[in-house]
Amino acid sequence: MPRANGTFDIDGWEPETLDEREGATLSRVHVTKTFKGDLEGNSTAELITAMAQVEGSAAYVGFERFTGALHGRKGTFVLHHTATGSGGEQSLSWTILPDSGTGELRGIRGEGQIINEDGAHSYILDYEQA
Repeated sequence: MPRANGTFDIDGWEPETLDEREGATLSRVHVTKTFKGDLEGNSTAELITAMAQVEGSAAYVGFERFTGALHGRKGTFVLHHTATGSGGEQSLSWTILPDSGTGELRGIRGEGQIINEDGAHSYILDYEQA
């Protein structure tokens, strides 16, 4: 199974509080990114976040549309995000929405991880294409 590696920059982070109560704050966040490496392009994401009142305890889910090239093949696809964090531990994973690929990325499937170390973001994406 091919693997894509690289980094991304968060260009925009626009939060909107949906529900702020004791226990956790729920927000919607519009995110824009620029990808470098085996993925070259841009994306927009819509995330729903939950931030607990304990520092570092949080989770989010969301969808992200990538537009660009993967190992030189051009097209788009949608990523489904799931993430949690607590006590300094993080789990950030994504899967490609089956049948969401377009152009030269039609038929793509896969999953991967986001690595966030000291504010720098990198990714791993294992994929296959029908």
